[in-house]
Amino acid sequence: MAAGMPGFNRLTGNGSAPTLIALAGWGLLALFSLSTARAEAAAVSDVVAPNIVVIVADDLGYSDIGAFGGEIDTPHLDTLAANGLKLTNFHAAPTCSPTRSMLLTGTDNHTAGVGAMAEALRPAVAGRYGYEGRITDRVATLAERLKAGGYTTLMAGKWHLGMTEDSLPSSRGFDNSFALLQGGHNHFGLGGFGSAGGGGMGAVYLDDGKQVSIPEDFYSSDYFTTRLIEKIAESDTDQPFFAYLAFTAPHSPLQAPAELIEKYRGKYDEGWAALRDQRLARMKALGLIAEDVVAHEMTPDAAAWDKLGADERRIEARKMEIYAAMVERLDWNVGRLVARLEADGRADNTVFLFISDNGAAGETAETFKVVPGAFEFISGFDNAFDNMGSATSFLFYGGYWAQAASAPFRQYKGLVTEGGTRVPAIVSGARFGWRSDPGAAYGNVMDVVPTLLELAAVPAAEQLAGRAVAPIRGRSMLPYLTGRADVIYPDDVSVPFELHGQRSVTRGPWKLVSLPAPLGSGAWQLFNLAADPAERVDVADQHPDVRQQLIADWERYASAAQVLVD
Repeated sequence: MAAGMPGFNRLTGNGSAPTLIALAGWGLLALFSLSTARAEAAAVSDVVAPNIVVIVADDLGYSDIGAFGGEIDTPHLDTLAANGLKLTNFHAAPTCSPTRSMLLTGTDNHTAGVGAMAEALRPAVAGRYGYEGRITDRVATLAERLKAGGYTTLMAGKWHLGMTEDSLPSSRGFDNSFALLQGGHNHFGLGGFGSAGGGGMGAVYLDDGKQVSIPEDFYSSDYFTTRLIEKIAESDTDQPFFAYLAFTAPHSPLQAPAELIEKYRGKYDEGWAALRDQRLARMKALGLIAEDVVAHEMTPDAAAWDKLGADERRIEARKMEIYAAMVERLDWNVGRLVARLEADGRADNTVFLFISDNGAAGETAETFKVVPGAFEFISGFDNAFDNMGSATSFLFYGGYWAQAASAPFRQYKGLVTEGGTRVPAIVSGARFGWRSDPGAAYGNVMDVVPTLLELAAVPAAEQLAGRAVAPIRGRSMLPYLTGRADVIYPDDVSVPFELHGQRSVTRGPWKLVSLPAPLGSGAWQLFNLAADPAERVDVADQHPDVRQQLIADWERYASAAQVLVD
């Protein structure tokens, strides 16, 4: 599809109803009328296909950036938000690779092959349908679809969707890519983190499918952005491009340039409870949450900060200072990318989507005992105070700081609660007609693919490169984003999800959740998120009919997706 391709006038309000009819329920195929899209656009001869930039932060908390109530300096992301729309009720999976499988395919993680993370596959399910631990050929990626539609497709950053030849970025639709294959690494390049399929703790970097080394001055956010800028600059300007920038920040280990860490010295000396209260106040002032929202209580001990000694507080505050520096550096690199596109005259016709891949990370070193060799690897670093944040340290900021970042929602990464799945999201682009009121409708990471396909007037084909591919489960957000619809999901459409035995179903204002031991009792809990977004009060007994309906929705999905739950 060359420059000048029609199909974008729908963003300015011209034309008729949206051309993408997303699925109304599990098992139905999303339909797309490309001829209608082109007919609508024919009257606007000067409209060209938009460039698309998708930016993913790794483990960023809901309120970390300024536009979502944070105190960390993030002027470039805040500018994207000011020029676009904040999606305040947007959801990802609770961990990295399942989110990426859904983001890039528009379907659920089981259909995509990541029903469990590769690092945590139980022998009893490994290799079975939905539990391959990598992206499968059952699905088509966004890159594959856009490439077939005439786009140049580019990426830099974290892949985490497989290390087999057929699951690499270069095999799944990306014309050019620089990819870290594993789920994590040392941000300064001194080793890896996460051994699934990697043969030890090393990090594997591929440039267009070929393994390469990294420079001595490597810092993850800087280098990924530089490589993507270079690949965009080398691409054919006669074609629109799709660029995927997948940061590994602020995922552990906490590491950042020393001078930037120093900037935040003393910023967090009052502790996580004080930070939580400050952010909640700003979120209410910004209209991100209602004035009457009561936050979920910090667990396991709301008074934990007050029980720390002076040296312990000093160490904990330092962790948050490093984390803040990582977030600011990520933002600076977003600014670099935008500035380069502006200098090249390509920014005005570029749509930006920014999300976090899950909630804030409450992990500790013990969390990674499930990953073979990881615990011993992590324990071997120098975490003395004066070395914290350097290339030879390996730190996590833990559950309390994570709860400060995910408040008012319950818990954090790894859990299907709102704190683990509700993430900051921004859609932006100066020339595009986004809705003027807050983007508070429920949205899901599966919705990205159908949204961007509709925006680009590229069909959601049933076959790609001669193979049948699974239908898209997500729904196009474009009618909602442009103010032509009031919701993305009607109240009669449910969104089920499962990972590592945790189950959830969202439908209208309701959310059904089951957390297995030791995370919970395994019983189904029901929450009315419209009245209780923090999931404080289980109302299952008061609404048995709703509970039963959502259980039925879950069972239909689990059967169709071949979910295996002990």
